[in-house]
Amino acid sequence: MPIRMGRRNLLTVLPVIAAGLTASATRVAAQEAASPPGKRSDQTATSKTLVAFFSRTGNTRVIAGQIRRARDAALFEIKAAKPYPEDYEETVAQAARETSAGYLPPLGHFVADLRQYDTLYLGFPIWGMTAPPVIRSFLRGHDLSGKHVLPFITHGGYGLGDSMEVIRALAPAARVADPFSMEADQEKRTLQQVSGWLSA
Repeated sequence: MPIRMGRRNLLTVLPVIAAGLTASATRVAAQEAASPPGKRSDQTATSKTLVAFFSRTGNTRVIAGQIRRARDAALFEIKAAKPYPEDYEETVAQAARETSAGYLPPLGHFVADLRQYDTLYLGFPIWGMTAPPVIRSFLRGHDLSGKHVLPFITHGGYGLGDSMEVIRALAPAARVADPFSMEADQEKRTLQQVSGWLSA
C-alpha cells in the first residue's frame, strides 16, 4: 500500500534525510582523504603482496597484471619523474648514458607505506645487459629490509646480464629469490626487420 505523507511531515523529514546524506558523504570523503597519496585504484588495501614494475613497451606490464590477479596483490607502476623518450633508439642512448654515469633518475612517485607488504614482485626489462636506471632509483628509494623479493624480468634474448647483482647490491637486507625471466623484446626485433627491409 502506498505511504502518503502530508506536507508538514515531509518538511520535517527532509532535513533529517539531508543530514544523513551529508554525513554519509563526509564519511566517504574522510576515507578517501585517509588513503595514502600515490595509491592506485587497483591496489588491494588488505594485501600483503605488492607487484611493482617498470614497463616501456607493455611486455612487463602484462606479466605484472597476471601476477596481481593470481596473488590478489597490490599494483604499483614504477615511473621516472621525467618519462623516457617514446623513440626506442633515443631511450637506448639515454639509458646507456645514465648507466655509464651512475645516474639515478628521480622517481615520479613512491610506494605508500611499504611496511604493510611482506612480499614484493619486482618486474622490469633488461636494458644494456643490466637493470634500467629507474629500477636502481626504485631500489635506492625504498627500504626492502626483510622483504621477500621475487624478480620477474623480460629481455631481448641475451639473458639477465648483471641485473640480479644490482638487485642484491641495492637491497642487501632483502630475501631475493631466483628470478622468472622470458624473452619478450619484440620492439627491437621489429625495428631490426624494418631497417633490413628499408636498406634492401
